[in-house]
Amino acid sequence: MTEHEAIVKHLKAVQSASRAIVTLEEESINGVLFDLADRIPAAAGSILEANRKDLERMEPDDPRYDRLLLNESRLKSIASDIRNVAALPSPLDRVLEERTLSNGLQLKKVSVPLGVIGIIYESRPNVTFDVFALCLKSGNATVLKGGSDAASSNIAIVELIRTVISERGLDPDMIFLLPAEREAAHIMLNAVGYIDVIIPRGSQQLIDFARKHSTVPVIETGAGIVHTYFDESGDLFIGRDIIFNAKTRRPSVCNALDTLIIHQSRIDDLPVLVDELEEKMVLIFADEPAYYKLLGRYPDELLQMASPEHFGTEFLSLKMSIKTVASLEEALDHIAHYSSKHSEAIIASDQSAIDSFLKRVDAAAVYANTSTAFTDGAQFGLGAEIGISTQKLHARGPMALKELCSYKWLITGQGQVRPA
Repeated sequence: MTEHEAIVKHLKAVQSASRAIVTLEEESINGVLFDLADRIPAAAGSILEANRKDLERMEPDDPRYDRLLLNESRLKSIASDIRNVAALPSPLDRVLEERTLSNGLQLKKVSVPLGVIGIIYESRPNVTFDVFALCLKSGNATVLKGGSDAASSNIAIVELIRTVISERGLDPDMIFLLPAEREAAHIMLNAVGYIDVIIPRGSQQLIDFARKHSTVPVIETGAGIVHTYFDESGDLFIGRDIIFNAKTRRPSVCNALDTLIIHQSRIDDLPVLVDELEEKMVLIFADEPAYYKLLGRYPDELLQMASPEHFGTEFLSLKMSIKTVASLEEALDHIAHYSSKHSEAIIASDQSAIDSFLKRVDAAAVYANTSTAFTDGAQFGLGAEIGISTQKLHARGPMALKELCSYKWLITGQGQVRPA
């Protein structure tokens, strides 16, 4: 049997398991998730050992290193997120619409699973846990294609998940991890009839690859090129705290700040706005007005003149660019040109500027006077997320349980036939 044939055989088994999931009671689904969360501490040793093997193959200064890293604290947080998902109301069988037609037909529009969800992702083994929890809770089977960076971690995690499923008397084929090799991705992306939707999570290159090569429908969870605009009416100290948090909390994630846009009337405040970034050794690429304002006020080794490529870049590290503008209008134009439509923010006291920004910026999450670090399914009260969708069809923003459902119409009659 060739590798292609073996993978197709597994995909057929997943498809079969997906039909069984819809028959499960919510109590049974929740039992799997609570059991999995409870088992993570006991399995931490084997998972962290597998993760250590993955980390050994990557340089610590690689921006992906932090995404790849697992530790006891992160595993504890993952277990908590799984419990949160289990505790949420089921998104299935909700009556979305209901009416009776003049001919007596009774119509119901109810929520149903998408079916089999394929996730292709890179260096984040936590995604393996998150995706399974969200897919199972929403009645979906899961096909995973992780990157080679996290191969050992993903194998250990999926082994634990399948063990828990089997011990509860359910079909472990409701989750399948494809081989890490690139060839498996092409099989997955063209598994029409076996996978209902593909959701890529990772770099823009990965997303573009999935969109270009997939014959299965794709929901894009786009890269985050994130801006924060400091308006002429912005509060200096609120702005300083927001900028520091948005840039340094988790610089390797998609909601981290990439470009600070500052109104030219507040350029004298720039050294104060960014002074805390020095603590984290943030490298700043500043346009000419910002560069000369920071010269001598920010460490020389952390300050460079910006080039065109420093705008529209997702740094995923402790790097940031600064753009000076003459107006809110110019800030909006800059964002419209460079934004990936993920998360954008304004810091302002002028309500008219805030209202204009919130209305006119085209992004999945638009903020006023707070950090873009909040673009996260758990922070939005969704339990966890399968990704941040930057497209406009089907779902936008953090994709959680409701976004992993479709719907169908149920029509009940008493013998009605349609007239010729």
